[in-house]
Amino acid sequence: MSGLHTSPKFSGFIRRLVEDGHMTAANMQNAIDAAKKAKQDIVAHLIEHHRLAPLTIAEGISLEFGEPLFDLAVYDTALLPRELTDNKLIQKHRVAPLIQRGQILYVATSNPTNIDALDAIRFNTKLNIEPIIVEHNKLEKLIEQQFGDTSSFDFGDSEDFDLDVDVSQDTTQDDETPQGDESPIVKYINKLLIDAIRMGASDLHFEPYEKSYRVRYRVDGVLRQIANPPLQMATRLASRLKVMSQMDISEKRMPQDGRIKLKLSKTKAIDFRVNSLPTLFGEKLVLRILDPSSAMLGIEALGYEDEQKALFMDALEKPQGMLLITGPTGSGKTVSLYTGLNILNTEDTNISTAEDPVEINLEGINQVNVNPKTGLTFSAALKAFLRQDPDVIMVGEIRDLETAEIAIKAAQTGHMVMSTLHTNSAPETLTRLRNMGVPSFNIATSVNLVIAQRLARRLCSQCKAPVDVPKQSLLELGFTEQDLANPDLQIFQPIGCAECREGYKGRVGIYEVMKVTPAISKIIMEDGNALQIAAASEQAGFNNLRRSGLKKVMQGITSLQEINRVTSE
Repeated sequence: MSGLHTSPKFSGFIRRLVEDGHMTAANMQNAIDAAKKAKQDIVAHLIEHHRLAPLTIAEGISLEFGEPLFDLAVYDTALLPRELTDNKLIQKHRVAPLIQRGQILYVATSNPTNIDALDAIRFNTKLNIEPIIVEHNKLEKLIEQQFGDTSSFDFGDSEDFDLDVDVSQDTTQDDETPQGDESPIVKYINKLLIDAIRMGASDLHFEPYEKSYRVRYRVDGVLRQIANPPLQMATRLASRLKVMSQMDISEKRMPQDGRIKLKLSKTKAIDFRVNSLPTLFGEKLVLRILDPSSAMLGIEALGYEDEQKALFMDALEKPQGMLLITGPTGSGKTVSLYTGLNILNTEDTNISTAEDPVEINLEGINQVNVNPKTGLTFSAALKAFLRQDPDVIMVGEIRDLETAEIAIKAAQTGHMVMSTLHTNSAPETLTRLRNMGVPSFNIATSVNLVIAQRLARRLCSQCKAPVDVPKQSLLELGFTEQDLANPDLQIFQPIGCAECREGYKGRVGIYEVMKVTPAISKIIMEDGNALQIAAASEQAGFNNLRRSGLKKVMQGITSLQEINRVTSE
């Protein structure tokens, strides 16, 4: 310990980190030397270069400097004293006022030695400042979400953005939306939509409750609370969203569906699929972000292993047969289907799709929105497709026996058919068809390939850290002796930094790609169960979801915690 040389004000902090085993003395001295070279204090350096978990640093700072430690995850953002200072000051100094008590302003900081930041807030507010220690990643998240500047968003070559709805309807159709309040509501909604795109969200939830109102985004598959607008804004927020999505704002007792198009530039637009639902305390609205670029990613970007990609491409090249994709809602089935359709979308191929609803418009493909209320069901659309000289048919989902029978008949008579089902694994998909009433012979002779999939969060490349896991634990989790014999095997864990959320950034597909081999066909013909099919699939060398997930862990792409979350052991 005597070999560590740094400023006396940090000595206790440094000693505690080393004595508690968070860093070796040698690594700490390297960090101190690097901080001196960069003319930083050691706290700022450890935070900036992610050498330790944010919570470890925050706890050490709190103990050393005698300042309270607070978890921002439980903070109610409705308490933010936004009127005391401007966003630019907060963005510049990376601190956040949390609450005012008389002449005292409590300010969240991850580094209490940053006196300039605290002095700037003190000068700007004319209040006494009391620092509160928080985790750096959570502070950055709070600043980004609550004090972010949407003007920094890249709109390409456009100077502005627009909504392709007649916003004048907002005040003429709803007596509860005063004309003078229209502009703030419009700006607030637009900011939420832009922020959601910027954060890579897939869904936005606007939720009224008895005593509160909240807005949540689903980012990387996980819902996160973003804002708590005043409850009295609930009706106006719902009305504005319904006008934008061309719903009937006078109808508040029945669910409705709508669509919003947000133009980011002359060549870039994002669609939102909108659904309203009457709840106990008002209308909840959920917006699904439909980015057309997600359908153009290409198979290389989806996360298939080489052998899985080869099986997928081989199935697409067959002139007839059925390719089924399965997984829960939000597992990326639509992107996989559209990727396959884009590969098949050539001048000499006639492609028709039946979807509920059509999420992304694809040039060159005949897309049909099913509408059961008018009799345009999946099965009705399929019957019509077969009279339209099709080469490839995509059915959004096989929900009933009639649809399944028509789809299988099409697959047996010279057409490529793609569709989805809701099952947990590839083997269960085949038995699900049989349980619907499809004869085993038809399943065995028509289905070429089944893909089950999940989406797992990617580890942040900037802050992921190696972790040692006992060999016996790894074996129990599904690793093999051959896996563990690899001298380069390294397992990583999430840490969290300013570049990510909780140590993750983006998602990657986890796949079970099962070709229907002669052995599997035989089991189907003999009315075998999903366990027998799974055993034959494993014997043929096809990885199940768990095994595919573990491969992503071994590649350093995701963590064991994440694979445990999205797959069963």
